Amino acid sequence: MGRHPLSLVMVVLAIMLLPYGYTWKEYRIRRSIDLSAANPLISDTKLPTDLVPSGYSLHLHPVLDRSIFSGRVNITLLCAKATNQINLHAHHDLTVDELELEVVRIGGAEGGTKVPIRRVDRVPKKPLLVIYFHDALTAGAAYEVRLRFVGNIWENVEGIFEGKYKQQQQQSTGPSEPAGTESEGVTEPEEHSFIGTYFRPHHARRVFPCFDEPSYKVPFNVSIVRPRTHHVLFNTALERTVDTGDGKHVIDVFKQTAPMSTFTFGFLVSDLQQVTPSLSDEKEDERLKPTIRVWARRDFQKNVADVQQRVKLALRKLQEYWGVPLPLEKLDVVALPGFSYVKPADNWGLIVFKESELMRGYYNLAQELVYQWLGSWITPHWWSDAHVNKAIAGFLSADTAIKIDGGDEFEGKYPMTILYSIYYEFSKRYPHSRITAMKQETTCSKTELVLRMLNYTLGEATFRRGLQRFIQHREYKTFYGEDVWEALTKQAHLDQRLCESVTVNDVVNSWITKDRIPMVRVVRSYANRTATVTQRLYLRERPHDVPEQDKMLWWIPLVVVRQDRLSFGNVSTIRWMKQVREVTLDELPGPDEFIIVNPEEIGPFPVNYDERNWNLLATFLQKEESRTLIPVYTRAKLLHDAWNLAYAGDLSFGTAFNMTLFMKYERNHLVWNPVFTLIDHIGRHIDMSAVHKKFEMYVRTLLTPLYEELVGNQQESEEMWKANLRSLAKNFLCRAGYKPCIEEAQRAFKKWMDSPDPDAGNPVANQFICPVFKWGTREEWEFGLQRVINFPESRVKSERTYLLKTLAGCPSQPFKIDRLLNIMVLEDNGNFTDNDISLIFKMLSGGSSGYSTLFNFLKNNWDAIKLRFKDRESLWDNMINSATGLFTTQEGYDMVSQLYVQHQGEFGTAEHIIEKSLKNIKEETKWSDENLPVIEQWLDHFLASNGVADQKFLG
Repeated sequence: MGRHPLSLVMVVLAIMLLPYGYTWKEYRIRRSIDLSAANPLISDTKLPTDLVPSGYSLHLHPVLDRSIFSGRVNITLLCAKATNQINLHAHHDLTVDELELEVVRIGGAEGGTKVPIRRVDRVPKKPLLVIYFHDALTAGAAYEVRLRFVGNIWENVEGIFEGKYKQQQQQSTGPSEPAGTESEGVTEPEEHSFIGTYFRPHHARRVFPCFDEPSYKVPFNVSIVRPRTHHVLFNTALERTVDTGDGKHVIDVFKQTAPMSTFTFGFLVSDLQQVTPSLSDEKEDERLKPTIRVWARRDFQKNVADVQQRVKLALRKLQEYWGVPLPLEKLDVVALPGFSYVKPADNWGLIVFKESELMRGYYNLAQELVYQWLGSWITPHWWSDAHVNKAIAGFLSADTAIKIDGGDEFEGKYPMTILYSIYYEFSKRYPHSRITAMKQETTCSKTELVLRMLNYTLGEATFRRGLQRFIQHREYKTFYGEDVWEALTKQAHLDQRLCESVTVNDVVNSWITKDRIPMVRVVRSYANRTATVTQRLYLRERPHDVPEQDKMLWWIPLVVVRQDRLSFGNVSTIRWMKQVREVTLDELPGPDEFIIVNPEEIGPFPVNYDERNWNLLATFLQKEESRTLIPVYTRAKLLHDAWNLAYAGDLSFGTAFNMTLFMKYERNHLVWNPVFTLIDHIGRHIDMSAVHKKFEMYVRTLLTPLYEELVGNQQESEEMWKANLRSLAKNFLCRAGYKPCIEEAQRAFKKWMDSPDPDAGNPVANQFICPVFKWGTREEWEFGLQRVINFPESRVKSERTYLLKTLAGCPSQPFKIDRLLNIMVLEDNGNFTDNDISLIFKMLSGGSSGYSTLFNFLKNNWDAIKLRFKDRESLWDNMINSATGLFTTQEGYDMVSQLYVQHQGEFGTAEHIIEKSLKNIKEETKWSDENLPVIEQWLDHFLASNGVADQKFLG
């Protein structure tokens, strides 16, 4: 058997799992407020406040067949302070006709008087248009700026964008073509075009000169030219249509908007059709506001037939929550074909979705509806408050979906999806160091979890009334993040949910101002029935040398569930750790009964216990009659916390492994998901040790009954989570050598090998390729290699990439990997690009078979490789990193150290890489020395008392 069949699960994990075994975060993270785009705007210089807009009169003429638009805008301004200039946002792609530009003083004795302009400047490298005057504008006076402009329509979705889709044309059957023929009523698909807008967060300036900042909320009067074949959807309802006289176009004039920010402005010119409402819907529409209209291409209407009802239901729930109706006359919801943006365009009164996002569930719909209240109606004053806005929207959207149908679309994963990812990111030594664009998203996710914590600890009624208090009297105005916390504080004091000396601001700021989370440790004094509770920074990554960690303290709610009063519904008994290091809990149960702190993940923090309390929990969970008394989220939390605390060095691995014993009986996918991450993490760390064989046997014993039961009970109409869990268990077992899986994979692979033209396409499902390349013959692996070498240019490149990944990442036999490296590096085969070679190096770092073979290849062919990579520094650096950076034992350290000494001064650009590798290996070796004996002792005891079905496995 290879040294590490389980580490190669990383091939699958990279596709299927986040660090803690969830995929829903990938689905939900890219929502309408793009924090990665908004964050750079926080430091933007704001426009001068000498002049304040009071309204826009805007006329736009988009030309579909020429990808351009023209227009004119009149901006009314109030001069708050005497100034000799007007500053407007105008993107450099926007051409402004400076000769036609006018500024007129309006109102008063001098109303309608033109103001002489000295000059007009476009500021280099800034999207600003500055109008200078000979004399200062008068404070208190009103002015109107009149501008004409021309711009381009792009295929991307910033500003005005264009798109196309094809739709089958329907026609009645003619007399010369009898019914029943293949072409009955069908012609060639016809291409349709549309033009839309995406102004978030600051793209209105690409379309017309304006005050493109969220705090400026004023009414718009808008008219838009359209072809007679199309219609226009806008923020407000159509008021009238005017003929242009050319026979091809008309002008739609819309009702004046309410005061709104430029980023909520939006329109869509298309020939999409309104989804016909049912009779009951039409009767309801007469009574309810806003009127809901759903639009889609004709071929897609059946797919969105229920959207109107779902929007109404979500809207009703949100109106009940906010306590105020949405002040809109109409709300258009559009399923836009070919919409390439990852986020819906949620304009005031007009929401544009990708077609796929309207197919199921309530979360997407609810989130965009929340933004109608909290974003359009009430708006963050500046980009720095966008994360609070998005966090509230995320929390309320999930809450709405759960109240409507139990959150079926989440499959129970909310909030565990974002919670575990937060745990993973903020427990690094350097959070966000690898993906800096994620910082705003993770901060927002943490704020959402803090809101959830407040909803529990303040009580749902108080929390809801606090948010209602927040939006009161802010209609069409702006807010700061602090306003939310102050409103919740006032309500919490009024309802006596917080003492007068405590504010929600204090609690929240202790969480969202740090890129960290705490870990709580509970050590019981069983004789005294007390416990000492301490808090400190939670770190998984070693070494634990974060600066100033001793100064970090949080406001932490302590909710305790005890075995003698096992109730998870009452969270009102709370004691706060008020940014103190230690508190004492009194009146706890007897020495034979456990306690659970922070059940149901009320707060986003892991909890550690003394060994006795952990073992009491482990014993309780192994009893079938008592295990289900602890809810799923809490069972998952206990398992997750125990494992990750052990990984971090805060808990004995023996105790952590004890917490997995109840998995023999567990069948809920939410509890199982952390187990797969457990298997992968420990597998990688003990990859090169003698303990690994025993760990493999443990994993086989753990997963085989689960998988075989899921297969035996498989049904066509089963829940999606069962299929996902079965697939995940199968993938892990396949790579562990599960014979039924390997044989199935080889049968499927043989069909490809026997095909007359194997390069024409791949008839084998991806799930079968890795097991064959790992456990199969040299001939099967060589067949895969030839398919990569002979891959036709006409085929999809991603298929070749997947083959290349599995060729390198799956085998455990060194001869396969050596063959690949010789061809790519030493022979410099022209079929492999530098990107291919980099990809192979990356895949080989997934397990000891890969990186140890790569290391030996480097050591044995040093001079030849140096010559090959002489002018390819990036490849050289990647190779040194993958070949030296993953060892975890003293043996590995000695190997890398010897290479370093032998070739001192020859590493070039990779000198710092191997030095870092040696430092990391020393840390991992320390981890191994401390933990491997404990792990081996536990595994020996487990395997001695549990039958292992090794006859079902290869190796």
